[in-house]
Amino acid sequence: MLSLKDSLAVLRKTNALLEGHFVLSSGLHSPKYVQCAKLLSYPHLSKNFCNSLSKKIKKNFKKFDLILAPAMGGIVIGFEIGRILKKETIFCERVEGKFKLRRGFDIKKNSKVLIIEDVITTGKSSLECFKLIKKKKAKVVGYACLINRSNKKTLKIKKGKIISQIKLDVPTYSKKNLPNFLKKIPITKPGSRFLR
Repeated sequence: MLSLKDSLAVLRKTNALLEGHFVLSSGLHSPKYVQCAKLLSYPHLSKNFCNSLSKKIKKNFKKFDLILAPAMGGIVIGFEIGRILKKETIFCERVEGKFKLRRGFDIKKNSKVLIIEDVITTGKSSLECFKLIKKKKAKVVGYACLINRSNKKTLKIKKGKIISQIKLDVPTYSKKNLPNFLKKIPITKPGSRFLR
């Protein structure tokens, strides 16, 4: 498996670990952002991330039928992990602000589903996927991501284990509690939740 040190080296080499003032899709502010799209734009480097994560998934989730990935960030990761583990992989996408299954995708009743994302910070997208799976009367076995930025204070997911390639402790702040150094940096809004 890929070590934390080697994982961070790959993130830096691909310019996927950014510094500045970012407003995350959760609305929280952060001095760092992981742009997994940059990591994934180098398949020969990101394959080690995905191979390592797939080994952790096999070890922690013995049986599941399906991978569900939220669009946009989870699609490539879900596809690659599904390819490695030989699992059917589908994605959900936002329609009028809510995740829906389209393109003929479905989740069978009583199936066991693993939710896969690129980055989990608050788990909002994963929680929306969880609700979609429950609505289909299926079971969530857990969550997997390349980067886990969550902490007890920000995480909205209450049930299920999160398996990640690496865990990063990066501070996040609400708009009213911004530190002075962050107030001086122009804001960037990365991510795909607010794309129209």
